[in-house]
Amino acid sequence: MWRLPPEAPTPPADTGNFLSITRTADELSIVSSTVAVPAGAPAETGWRCLGVVGPLAFELTGILAALAVPLARSGIPIFVISTFDTDYLLVRSHHLDRACTALRDEGHVVETGEE
Repeated sequence: MWRLPPEAPTPPADTGNFLSITRTADELSIVSSTVAVPAGAPAETGWRCLGVVGPLAFELTGILAALAVPLARSGIPIFVISTFDTDYLLVRSHHLDRACTALRDEGHVVETGEE
């Protein structure tokens, strides 16, 4: 994930399976593959993405809480992105195994694509 000044043009960052671009009055925030980060841009690297199987109805409540609470109890920081259809939780790579275990212990099905 990386950011640019709010007035920056939207960069061509589509270099992988996941891209999220959000512009606010304070920043242009991009979540993409690390290879898309331009030299010198403030960036946080080393995150892994866990997607909630969707689409999810807008009327559903507590989905993020059911996922975030066990991760918080395990001391795992998260970065969350919601889309029209679903939610994505990003965790640091070195927390991925603990995050998967914490979610499985709460009864969630976790598929990492690496098993």
